[in-house]
Amino acid sequence: MSKPDLEGSSSGAELVQVERRRVQALVAADLAIADELHANDFQLITPGGHSRSKAEYLDRIASGATIYRLWEPDEISVRASRDIGCVRYRPTMTVIVDGRKTGPRQLWHTDFYEKRSGRWQVVWSQATAISKPDQLAAGTFGPRPDLNPGPARLATGGLEHAH
Repeated sequence: MSKPDLEGSSSGAELVQVERRRVQALVAADLAIADELHANDFQLITPGGHSRSKAEYLDRIASGATIYRLWEPDEISVRASRDIGCVRYRPTMTVIVDGRKTGPRQLWHTDFYEKRSGRWQVVWSQATAISKPDQLAAGTFGPRPDLNPGPARLATGGLEHAH
């Protein structure tokens, strides 16, 4: 395998341009360009942990179930060789999902690309929400009272013990 290129390389610079073009297409709901830039076996993992295929993802954009109002990438970091590459960045985003507005908020985006038939296509994409410092201090990563139906129960040999 060839040595990975960084931002200043031709593969890296090309990949950054492709990612920016993909983002613009998704915000504009330009499905022709989005279809071209997403591999048929594309898979998205949303900030909520949902997995979406290319068809599911683009269908949601076409139907208005997912509407990108704002998607502003900061500096895009890239690792690329001749035919594979990965971009990572923190965009500020406002999205309407199933009629509910989220944002503006920051996320981490990591997108894995492959060059197929001479063109870059995104194969995997993962978005991770970034918690605000006050959420971290409040213990957001612990049990969520709004999702906790009651005391945790441990099943042992057919018996339940409340903790």
